[in-house]
Amino acid sequence: MSVIPEDIATRNPAPPSKRLLLAELRALAEWPRAVVWLPTRHLPRGDGHPVLVLPGFGASDRATAPLRRALQRLDYRVEGWGQGRNLGMRREIGQALSARIEALHAEHGAVSLIGWSLGGVFARELARGQPQRVRRVITLGSPISHHPKANNMERLFQLANPRHNGEVDWDAFTRREAPPPVACTAIYTESDGVVAARCCREMPAPHTENVRVRGSHIGLPANPAVLEVIATRLMQPPRAQT
Repeated sequence: MSVIPEDIATRNPAPPSKRLLLAELRALAEWPRAVVWLPTRHLPRGDGHPVLVLPGFGASDRATAPLRRALQRLDYRVEGWGQGRNLGMRREIGQALSARIEALHAEHGAVSLIGWSLGGVFARELARGQPQRVRRVITLGSPISHHPKANNMERLFQLANPRHNGEVDWDAFTRREAPPPVACTAIYTESDGVVAARCCREMPAPHTENVRVRGSHIGLPANPAVLEVIATRLMQPPRAQT
């Protein structure tokens, strides 16, 4: 049993308020527009490098399809994660994703990783494991810092993972909180009703940035402002590893 570090013990573990959680219903208005069309005409064209998009907890590639279609129109080689519904990391999933990154890198060059919510946690760890093959990481409302309990998905996660007893491996969390050695962009919304906004931001570093947008957590993959941030970051050359 790991002991909570003193600096984390003073942080606020409270999840987003019930008011913010209820406000996630606005995603019902955000999604229909994206399913029909996410606008790309005003966005910069890409260079064709590979992009792997990971869904959030409880979601599958269907949830990221509008975002992936938009990025394909911008000339990127885009793929979904291909692992069904995201119910948490499994050894076989991690191995499959690592192998996919290796194959994409061998055929097309360095890969950009985009992860929504829990998918962003996975994207950062994949980049940490093979930074020489990853161009950059972009997270969308992902619980990557501050406190691992400050979210409204804890009970659902435990239901989907009955072997998970709810105890936090604080040593592992501290290691995960540090950004991987690639360019990292964390996109977040202050009105997130699922993950506390303070937890969706990267730690300050020369190769990290945090970009705030308006909207819901559930609607992040369908948010035109999110697409604009992603498009402008993907076209930037990869930074030197730190």
